[in-house]
Amino acid sequence: MRHTISVLVENKFGVLARIAGLFSGRGFNIESLCVAESIDPKVSRMTIVTRGDDRIIEQITKQLNKLVDVIKVVDLTEEKFVDREIVLIKVNAEPSIRAEILRIADIFRGKIVDVSPKTYTIEITGDEGKIVAIIEMLKPLGIKEIARTGRIAMSRGAKSLV
Repeated sequence: MRHTISVLVENKFGVLARIAGLFSGRGFNIESLCVAESIDPKVSRMTIVTRGDDRIIEQITKQLNKLVDVIKVVDLTEEKFVDREIVLIKVNAEPSIRAEILRIADIFRGKIVDVSPKTYTIEITGDEGKIVAIIEMLKPLGIKEIARTGRIAMSRGAKSLV
């Protein structure tokens, strides 16, 4: 089963390497990893997407909690949460298909963020299903390049990680 784990860490040199090392050293794969500073510049928030049964995820969270620079670990999969991903998609934009690209971007509430004589770059924000859907719609038109952020996530309602 896929799990989304949110981790608050001290914003220090080497923390990311130690967490990635914890996963790789135990043979666990990280499907997605996003890290950025939180409200407090001394603290960063990581969103890690990985797969495993309950026993494996419990082991991962226990091991994460043992790391010195880790402040808090929460498996968001066990509660209600909102998640988003950003993707930039560079598409071939020959004159004959430009209107179709614009229509698809509009349907998915995307923005054209760069235009060249031969390509459009579209920015899309949404959950994984939305991202996969627009990629599938644009594939027949000729995708040249994709850059994805990976998942970021946060508990719904008043509950906070801090």
